[in-house]
Parts: sequence; C-alpha cells; structure tokens
Amino acid sequence: MIPRVPVPRILVIAGSDSGGGAGIQADIKTITMLGGYATTAITALTAQNTLGVQGVHAVPTEFVVRQMRSVLDDIGADSVKIGMIGSAETAHAVADELERLDVPVVFDPVMVATSGSVLAGADTIAAFERLMRSASVTTPNLPELEALGGEAAVLAHGCHLLAKGGHARGRYVVDRLLAPNGEEVARLEGKRLDVEDTHGTGCTLASALACGLAAGMPVATAFEQAVRFVRLAILSAPGLGEGHGPVGHNLGHNPYERLEG
Repeated sequence: MIPRVPVPRILVIAGSDSGGGAGIQADIKTITMLGGYATTAITALTAQNTLGVQGVHAVPTEFVVRQMRSVLDDIGADSVKIGMIGSAETAHAVADELERLDVPVVFDPVMVATSGSVLAGADTIAAFERLMRSASVTTPNLPELEALGGEAAVLAHGCHLLAKGGHARGRYVVDRLLAPNGEEVARLEGKRLDVEDTHGTGCTLASALACGLAAGMPVATAFEQAVRFVRLAILSAPGLGEGHGPVGHNLGHNPYERLEG
C-alpha cells in the first residue's frame, strides 16, 4: 500500500468564474501551485469574462452547507477560505458551520469584481459581520475596507486585517497586516506594476494566505508568501481576453518545454 503523504487541506467557499480567472477557479490553481489540496463549496455560478459579469445564479443555501459537510465529514480541512458568498442567508449559514470548526479562516469580502460588476448586495454586506467574527484574517481592498467601516470596525471583530493597497495611488503598492489590537505585524511595499491583467488577484491572495496557514505558517510568513505569489502571477499573466485579463497562476511555467527538452 502506498503511504499517504500529508498535504494541507483548504476548503474554499466561493463562487465560480466561467472565465477561469477568479473565484473557485483561481482558488484551486493557487492552492495547487502552493502544494495544498483544494476542496470546494460553490456559492454561486457566474457567467463572466474579462469584460464583466453577465449573470449570477446563486446556489441554494442548503446545498452550500451540504457541500461543506460532505467535505468536512470525510476529507476534513486545515483552513477555510471564503470568497463570494452569494446571499445574506448563505453568509449566516456558513458562519453557523464555521463555529463548529477550529481551523484558520481567511475571509475575502468580495463585493465588486475587477471589471466593476457588483457581486454583493447591502444585506449580504451587512451579514459579513458574522463571517469576520469567525475569521482569522479578513482581506479587503481599500473600497471594501471603507464599506466595512474602516480598519477599527474590522479589527473589532477579533480578526487580523490584511489591508490590500492596490487601489491606492502612487508608485508603490503597500499591503499591510494588522493584528486585532491594531498593531502592524508586517507590511510589504512593491513597485506598482503598470498592467491591466489583474483579474483574480484578490481571490489569489486570500487562497495563498489560507494555504500558508493550513501548512502551519505564522500569519506574517503566510502573508509575505501570499503577496509575493500574487506579484509573480501578475507578471506571468497570459494576456487573455479583451478586458481585465487573468493573472498567470502557473507563474509562466510551460510543462511542454520540459517534455520537449
């Protein structure tokens, strides 16, 4: 019998992106590249591409929960990553399930896609408070952070805050990791990349962070790995589509070159 090799298990609760650049598709690619094993509970189906979101079909709440329980009862999880949640009802049901777990939770409060399409209504955003209470780290971009009430409001829920700086202006992007007491645990500054192919960066960052935490990394180390992975993925973007194209999760690696060599 072949011995089992331990692998970090990450349960991803998020929506599907038909264009493959964000959502569940980006999560699975990221976790696989970083050596983890991704399982999923899909909250919504979207018809979207690099130009925008053409349609959203929410998965019934009870079926989202059924997916979670199927995975947890058999495979288990070493961390959980939450992305697009679909509805306020689903947010509360997911929070109920998370209260039974004792693993790191990364919550990416997805509200608007890179293209500008709205992916969460006001009632869903209001329900995010319960998910932040369950989260180890919440990872909003600057507009999302403002919608959640600012740094103090997020930290009041007892989670770390990864404040993403991509929406700020300036030559450098500053990503900051804050502890629940407001102390800055880590920060990374990188030269702003003059590119448009950034679809899926938020999903990718949160999944990379969840993968690091599942592997037992300290939160600051997982944060640094996640930010660097996203920057490499942006630089490896394959240039697909006519709008905001996807990043390159395989970091530019071409297996066919090795096969041919």
